[in-house]
This record gives sequence, structure tokens and C-alpha cells, in this order.
Amino acid sequence: MKNWKNTLEFAKEIDNKDPLKHYKDKFFMPSFHKEKVTYFTGNSLGLQPKSTKSFIDQELNDWAKWGVEGHFHAERPWMPYHEFLTEKAAKIVGGKNNEVVVTHSLTTNLHLLMVSFYRPSKKRYKILCEKKAFPSDQYALQSQAKFHGFDPKEAIVEVGPREGEYLIREEDVFNKINELGDSLAMIMIGGVNYFTGQVFPMKEITKAGHSVGATVGFDLAHGAGNIPVSLHEWNVDFAAWCGYKYLNSGPGGSSGYFIHEKHVTNKDLIRFAGWWGHDKNDRFLMPDQFNPIESAEAWQLSNAPVLSQAAHLASLEIFDQVGMEALREKSIQLTGYQEFIINDINERNPHIKLEIITPKDPNKRGCQLSIVAHGQGKAMFEKISNKGVVADWREPNVIRIAPVPLYNSFEDAYNFGKIIEACINE
Repeated sequence: MKNWKNTLEFAKEIDNKDPLKHYKDKFFMPSFHKEKVTYFTGNSLGLQPKSTKSFIDQELNDWAKWGVEGHFHAERPWMPYHEFLTEKAAKIVGGKNNEVVVTHSLTTNLHLLMVSFYRPSKKRYKILCEKKAFPSDQYALQSQAKFHGFDPKEAIVEVGPREGEYLIREEDVFNKINELGDSLAMIMIGGVNYFTGQVFPMKEITKAGHSVGATVGFDLAHGAGNIPVSLHEWNVDFAAWCGYKYLNSGPGGSSGYFIHEKHVTNKDLIRFAGWWGHDKNDRFLMPDQFNPIESAEAWQLSNAPVLSQAAHLASLEIFDQVGMEALREKSIQLTGYQEFIINDINERNPHIKLEIITPKDPNKRGCQLSIVAHGQGKAMFEKISNKGVVADWREPNVIRIAPVPLYNSFEDAYNFGKIIEACINE
């Protein structure tokens, strides 16, 4: 947007025109601080919707009233509880209902998916991932390689930034895919890099991976609820995401996963099975042979964690009301305004160097901005924290902030700039 101004009056003016401004009132803003909180860590833990308590209370009340009969007679019966979340979650990631399930936790789901989609051979065993992936992804990939008898140092190939750069060049990803060729078994990349906020071209990576015979999956922990995703259309084989970041389902909240429909009817596909993935028609006849449901539900192991999923459902209903298109439109404006504020601080203070290492192109980032605070140490971060900014510090000198369009405002972006500028100039 042209003619932006780094003033409180301008920020309030834009907020007043924001068609999504009332959604902020649907969330609790933390009140633990003596200062007014500027909450910019929705990329780590989303805020609690005010409706969450009523959703959980409903299940507690039904548990008290019905006991085990709540599986059939609760307001939202527990037996099919995960199905209440499916359509709403599928919209967020661009999947069909038969391709999406919410259950388990993120790394658990990634392991369960890789059982099916990392099937290495003596020749085709390589795994491609991004350098500085989230550690849990790295540990999962290393253990999968070991499980199949391969040395992770040989099996796992990382694509990283070039010397002196922070971002991974897309052409380097495609070149590495082609270089690995028929030795590449699986690509497993974070769709949005947790450290820099870089969005990878998932559609193109999927096409490139398939062209050399590899399966392709994505960790969407920082993507689901943040950026538009079209997993089915992009022909992605599998993906998983957590519910507690942008999707606001509470600490350790339920995860979701996607499996393309071309795979879900393949009963011969290797998987780790549990009874909740067995055909619903005779599940309670307790047969001794596993017969998978012909949908992504077949990868479920156990009953739905109802209390956790109730919290998730509260947030998904909000997403269903507002829609990803409207959220994305505001996100581009809000993150752009925050970028403008930071650049304005640099221009007016030659001694300050706040370098945004997240891509400048809005199409290649979500709402996260990662900022290198040159010449500043953690003491500066602690100063802004003492002023009520809830952000995230990553060694050696990176501050991650996420102006989340559901509950952050343009005034929040202005306040962050005012606080960090004052703290550096102290």
C-alpha cells in the first residue's frame, strides 16, 4: 500500500477500516504483564478463542451426564468426533474430506505417514529436506533412515542457503532433486521454514519430485492457517500440521494430516495400523485382521482425543466463518505494514540495523517476519519483552514476530516498532 505512515493515528485509521477487526474480540489477549501485551507469537502458540471453554465444557458436561454412553448420546457424539473437524480442516489445507483427518500429534503423524511413503530400496533411499529444518523433523528423518538400516549422514540430503545468505534459493532445490534423480526416495520439507518464514513452492517441488519417482510430503506446522494451501490440486502425496500455532487449538493440540486420494484406497500400502483405522462397518465385531477404511481415516490408531479436539473445533469454526481468502488478504497488508515500520526505523536511525531475512515478496512468505538485530544481543530482546512484547528469540540474534490477521492489529504493528526503536536507542 502506498502512503503508509508510521503513526498511531494512521494505524488506528487502517484498523477502523479493517473488515476483520471484530475477530480480535473473539480471543483472549494475555494479561500476565504489567504493560499492555503486544502478542506476536502466534507462530508458536495461538491465542485462546473465547469460545474454547464452552466447547470443552460441553464435553465435560456430557461425560458427567452420560459416562461411556457419551460415545453415542453426547451433544456431539464421541464415536465420530473427529468427523466434526474434517471438512473445516480440509478447507484450510485444500484437501478433500476423504484426504484429511485430525488426530494424534504432529511428529507422530509424520512418522505414521513416512511408514507408508518412505519405502527405500538399496538404490533409491535418499531423503531431501531443507537445511535448518525444525529439529523434530530432523530427528524424525534421522530415525526413519536408521529404522531402514541407512546411515542418516548418507541418506539425508539437505539444501541450504548459499554462503552469506539466509534464504534457500528455489533453483537450488530443483537442481538437487534432478541431481539425486533415481536415488531420491522422498522429499520432506517444511512448507514454511520455521526460522526464516520462507514459503517454498510446494506445487513445483511436488511436480519435480514426482518426475524423478520420489514421494513428496510437507510439514505444514507453520503453513496451515497461515497461507493458502491446495494440497489436493498440487498432487502432494502427504502432509501434516499441528493445531496449536496458527490454528489456536491450545498447547499440544491435535494435529492434522493429509493423504492424497490416489493413495487412500490402496489397501496394500504399508502402514502401522490401529483399530480406529479399521473399517467402521465391522470395527466392533473385533476381527483379527485389519481392513483399512478407504480414506485418510485408515491411518488413525486410536479413539479421538475429544477434549483436545473440542478446543480445536472452537477455533476451526472461526476459520470457517472468516475463510482463508479474507485472512490472507489482511495478512499481506498487516505484514507489509510491519515491514514498512521496521524499514522506517532503519531509515530514521542510521545506527540501527534491523534486517528482515524473510522474503520481501508477499507470495513467498506468510505473516511471520524474522529480523536480524545486528549489533544487538539478547539483552535488547529482554528489554522489549519487559515492555510487553511477546516475541521469539532465536540464537544468535534473530527475533521472530508473527502479526496474525485473526487477532493482531495495525496498532500492534505500530506499537512493536515504537517499543523496539526506543529500546535500541536507550
